[in-house]
Amino acid sequence: MAGTAGAASPRTRGALSRAGSALFGRSARLRWVHLILGGALLMPFYLLTHTALNVLAHADEGSDVWVAQQFGAFGLALPIAAATAAAFPLVRDLEGAAARALGAGPEGGPTPSADRTWAARVRTSCWFVLHLGLGGIVSGLTLAIPPAAVVLLTMPFSARLRATELSWSHALTLGHPAPALLTAVSLLALLTLTAQGAAAILARCSTELLGPTPLDRLAEAEQRTVRLALRNRLARELHDSVGHALSAVTLQAGAARKVLDRDPEFARQALAAIEETTRRAVAELDDVLGLLREDSDGSTAPPGPALGGPDGLDALLDRTRAAGVPLDASVDGDLREVPPMVSREAYRIVQEGLSNALRHAGRVPVRLRIAVVDGALEIEMVNPAMAPPSRRAGGGRGLIGVEERTAALRGRFEAGSDGARWRLRVVLPLGVGNR
Repeated sequence: MAGTAGAASPRTRGALSRAGSALFGRSARLRWVHLILGGALLMPFYLLTHTALNVLAHADEGSDVWVAQQFGAFGLALPIAAATAAAFPLVRDLEGAAARALGAGPEGGPTPSADRTWAARVRTSCWFVLHLGLGGIVSGLTLAIPPAAVVLLTMPFSARLRATELSWSHALTLGHPAPALLTAVSLLALLTLTAQGAAAILARCSTELLGPTPLDRLAEAEQRTVRLALRNRLARELHDSVGHALSAVTLQAGAARKVLDRDPEFARQALAAIEETTRRAVAELDDVLGLLREDSDGSTAPPGPALGGPDGLDALLDRTRAAGVPLDASVDGDLREVPPMVSREAYRIVQEGLSNALRHAGRVPVRLRIAVVDGALEIEMVNPAMAPPSRRAGGGRGLIGVEERTAALRGRFEAGSDGARWRLRVVLPLGVGNR
């Protein structure tokens, strides 16, 4: 039994600690401050309506009419606050900033919507009324209950206070000082629970009333998708253009190092090829980065190389052969008739296929066939079997990029080992690239 009691004690202490943190922790205190801020924002509207009612009613303080006037001023102040929030869109930004700073919402408060439509203004008005109404109640209780609790706690020890006839203390303690302690604690608990309840209501409503609408979320998701697509496009272009150049340079440098002493002429040719390859790689890098750079008129930078362009397929094949790859290439049809977009993507696909052969199989014979037939551009590349690109440490993105390019043009993609051969085949329809 002692062990059970000892085991229960830490759990009890933990539960009490969590309850104390929920009621009096930093987050709870910040939300209480947020409610007090709502009460402060309510004061100008309350004083306006209270003054107007006071002029009309001429009520004496302490009378029933005067008490009703206070509640009436409070109730009439809220519609005026709602109209103010609807008339000034800046209220939404300020309220959203306050909610985030003071934790009056899930995960530190919602991000305010940039919507300025009347529907958003109505939501702002509802939030403003809720904030000011609950804040006014909590502020009033915060101003009234702590002094009353101090009086009640002191009453049993002060004959002077017991002799003073305070109507409110008499009503709470039934004329006896003994229940004063219990009454004071109850009032403080009431204040704490009311504040936490009001804060919970605001937190629950903040996302709906202050946060983005479903249309805002959809627009944000579309923007994220566009940004991700641009990043993926840049990654593919860099991988295909610069990756191909680096693969070729690596092989050329290795060959030059091996024959430097016994065949200086070959080494000089390899170094010249390295110089030309890196020069072209820098130019392609500029083109790739230009894809995401806009001119002042909003137009994008010139596109990269294409199969039928002046620095197209022939130049790519020459650079690959210069790296020592025995390349057998054939072209059926006129590549200049291929739409520009298809031609550019096809260039990158061929470039990546050759890069894969260089990286994973070395200087092995490669057979490349490109054909324009039946309204489509067919690309087929075959070489001796190589390790799948995904096995290379830090790599394996090349064929994924080829597949993404193919899918973007609604084409067909096939890649894999065919016995002793590695085969890459891509079919790109020409009709989707007429731009």
